[in-house]
Amino acid sequence: MSKTVCFTGHRQIPDADYPQLEESLRVEVERQILQGATDFRTGGAVGFDTLSALSVLSLRMRYPEIRLHLILPSPDQTVGWRETDAQLYRQILSQADSHRYVAQKYYPGLLQQRNRALVDGADVCIAYLRNSHGGGTAYTAALALKSGLELINLYDTLQN
Repeated sequence: MSKTVCFTGHRQIPDADYPQLEESLRVEVERQILQGATDFRTGGAVGFDTLSALSVLSLRMRYPEIRLHLILPSPDQTVGWRETDAQLYRQILSQADSHRYVAQKYYPGLLQQRNRALVDGADVCIAYLRNSHGGGTAYTAALALKSGLELINLYDTLQN
């Protein structure tokens, strides 16, 4: 039986966290693959979503059976982004196994709807959650727990 993993995390990753987070993420994604995960979903935002997508794409070379699925809010997601971030987003989009837009235009509440789509039908949620007091990452992590998903917070691994 294959498993589906979704990711949620902050857009801003402190430089001090980045190397250890990147390694913890790679180790956890590979652990999930070895436990039967084949489908990985991310929301396509900058920060942890991008890092997660890159980790899956890197591991796909060793595990060709895994798939990266982008659940995106809308086609105009990159409006206002730095060009380097938008370029990396387009590169990830071109390498993903699938992508879908929750809506054609941004509206208030769209990101929460995208986050619900990430969690819906998933088995595991890998998170980078620094605090649980509001915000999209906290919302998605709480939704994952409420939906019965296993929640793995990689922030906890950075504290050791």
